[in-house]
Amino acid sequence: MKVTILCVGKVKERYLTDGIREYAKRLSAWCTLDIVEVADEKTVEGAPEAEEDAVRRKEGQRLLAKIPDRAFVITLEIEGEMPDSVALSKKLQKLMTGGVSHFVFVIGGSLGLSPEVRKRSDYALSFSRMTFPHQLMRLILLEQIYRSFKIMNHEPYHK
Repeated sequence: MKVTILCVGKVKERYLTDGIREYAKRLSAWCTLDIVEVADEKTVEGAPEAEEDAVRRKEGQRLLAKIPDRAFVITLEIEGEMPDSVALSKKLQKLMTGGVSHFVFVIGGSLGLSPEVRKRSDYALSFSRMTFPHQLMRLILLEQIYRSFKIMNHEPYHK
């Protein structure tokens, strides 16, 4: 099983990189994990919508270039489905049983995902209607993937 976290921008805070490293280590029992970062575009607060669209398109092109053709793509979107941890685990397990061997989770930049990336998505996932910093979202996502594997393998994990 291969899991790729494909994201815009770099994580700069040490406490986040420490947490990401810890969950990457834990996940190594069940999958090969790759974290792939693409460059983010600088944006000005209050930029016109056309400029924001151009930023999303540029970041989207970079993301799409890193997605393998046969991968199952899960985009993180505010408008996506909001399963609980057990339901997410069951969904991933069902997909694996059905032959999926590579998941690519996509975390967009501060302006979100381009329509082209959203079109490429096989499943839109939301953790909340709230907005989270994309650096923090990487850690939260890894924890939930880890939790999913623990649930699939009937192993205890704190609630």
